[in-house]
Amino acid sequence: MLRLLSGRTHQVITGVSVVSAAQILTAAEVTAVQFHSLSDEEIAAYIATGEPMDKAGAYAIQGRAACWIPRIHGCYFNVVGLPLALVSNLLSTLARLPAGQL
Repeated sequence: MLRLLSGRTHQVITGVSVVSAAQILTAAEVTAVQFHSLSDEEIAAYIATGEPMDKAGAYAIQGRAACWIPRIHGCYFNVVGLPLALVSNLLSTLARLPAGQL
């Protein structure tokens, strides 16, 4: 996975749904993540730390892999795991709906 990401830009896409008794709000967050080119030695050393082993994309932007990511376009928290602003916006939208629509 890390070899596939090396030297490229990829997208992290997270779908979110907020559900009430009578309403479902659904949205997606898309974040572009640019990676530096990685050597086989860098990849092997990172794997040896154990950090990438439980990550969907085999890296943790909030961890050691941060030094390989010169920029992102979009929501940082989406890459970490949960697009907080999107979730908050959906919850606020749901809270503003008239009581009969909940």
